[in-house]
Amino acid sequence: MKKILILLFTSLTIFTGCNADRIIKLEGNAQGTTYHISYLSDDGINHKKAIDSLLKNIDLSMSIWLPNSIISKINNNDSIVLVDQYFIDVFNKSVEVSEKTNGVFDITIGPLANAMGFGFSKKTSLDSTKIDSLLQLVGYKMLKLENNKIIKVKPQIKLDFNAIAQGYSVDVLANYLEIRGINNYLVELGGELKAKGKKENENWRVGIDTPDEKTTAERKLKAIINLKNKALATSGNYRKFYEEDGQKFSHIINPKTGYPAKQNLLSATVIAHDGITADAYATAFMIMGLEESKTFLENNKELNLEVYFIYDDKGTWKTYTTESLKNSIEEIH
Repeated sequence: MKKILILLFTSLTIFTGCNADRIIKLEGNAQGTTYHISYLSDDGINHKKAIDSLLKNIDLSMSIWLPNSIISKINNNDSIVLVDQYFIDVFNKSVEVSEKTNGVFDITIGPLANAMGFGFSKKTSLDSTKIDSLLQLVGYKMLKLENNKIIKVKPQIKLDFNAIAQGYSVDVLANYLEIRGINNYLVELGGELKAKGKKENENWRVGIDTPDEKTTAERKLKAIINLKNKALATSGNYRKFYEEDGQKFSHIINPKTGYPAKQNLLSATVIAHDGITADAYATAFMIMGLEESKTFLENNKELNLEVYFIYDDKGTWKTYTTESLKNSIEEIH
């Protein structure tokens, strides 16, 4: 759901290999970005029309840029707004991740994101007093879902699913393909993706870009990951930002402080069983930073998360890879 292309802060390359006669490739625009889907098909059916319809329905549920979407109506305090299953899925997962991260991940970040120009409104002038006042509207515990309705403690609270909705959308599209008997696919939406099966005898391969503030046609890969039956999401602070008084401010906001996250992580790639999980934790880790993220992973092994971090160590770029991922990743030097 990012209004600015998600590829501005997370980029990847998909290697589809040969056997093109069996691979159907779909692409299009959705949620302020693009999507690319490749799948092996025995019947040759093109599912683009259905895919586009699903994406429109998801937007009608969770896009803050559509005034008639469910989330916009909730943010505007319209009367009697009933949520759909898309909304319920994302809301419940968001609360789960918020509880796991002690509030580092928080979907009530909307007022701060809007004030800083990363939401649907223009950037406003901010000082510590204004940020402190907006922080009073941030806190996932001030929301609850009851009888298909969102109950807010304060009417000024505004939800923002941007850090999780695209990962969930990938899951929805992947589930659609699986229901139709397609078991070899790669679904990518705005840099979040999910892969299943193989393209003939090879795993799907995904290239992770080198963090670079400049958007150029020539992309430099930092690593290639073999992805099998898992989802991947990358979050970063190196392209989507604004500058003020000589300082750069990231779009990733720390809900604890109210300010853009200031950590040594340049990008966080997370691999999980589903896209919604990978997407949410990629953002959370960018806020936590390297050491806190490593501690979190050690203390939450049951989540089965794999990560590839690129970080700044006193001016030198370094990487950190979880042990279980090392056999599936090829770093490019």
